[in-house]
Amino acid sequence: MEQRTHFVTLATPDLDASREFYRDGLGWEPLADVPGEIIFFQTGPGLVLGFFEESKFREDMDGAVSSTSTTGVTLSHNVGSAEEVDALVDAAVRAGARLVKPPRPVPVFDGYHGHFADPNGVVWEICHNPGWSVDDSGRVRLGAGEESNQVPASGD
Repeated sequence: MEQRTHFVTLATPDLDASREFYRDGLGWEPLADVPGEIIFFQTGPGLVLGFFEESKFREDMDGAVSSTSTTGVTLSHNVGSAEEVDALVDAAVRAGARLVKPPRPVPVFDGYHGHFADPNGVVWEICHNPGWSVDDSGRVRLGAGEESNQVPASGD
C-alpha cells in the first residue's frame, strides 16, 4: 500500500450544519454534494475532505461502528503569518464555529496557532509554522533543513 491518503471522511450528526458552515460560512466549493448523505470538498492536490451524515455512515459500515465521535482528531491548516491565523479564526467564529483556543505563540516551533470547532465539533488548528513548507515535488518539510525530517534508526 502506498503511503498516501486520498479521502478523509468524518461522520457528522448534522450534515446541513456542515454544509452551511463550510460552503456558506467559509466559502468552500463542494466537489460533490448529496443532500441527506454526504458532502465532499477538495482540500489539496489529490485530497478530499468529506462529511458523511452519521446514520448513513453507520449504514455504510454495515452497523459495525456504533460511535462516530471525532474526539481526539484535529485538522490543521497552515497559513503564511500570525495575522492570517487571527483573521481565519475570527472568520470561522463569525461563520458559526466555537472558539476552542484563542490564537497564541507556540514556542516549540517558533510559530503561532489557534483552534476552533465546527458546528459538529470537528476541531481545526489554524497555524503559522515558519519551518513548514511543501516543495515542488509535493514533499512536506517540517523545518529549515532536510535533517529536520529525519528520525534516527534504532541504535543510532
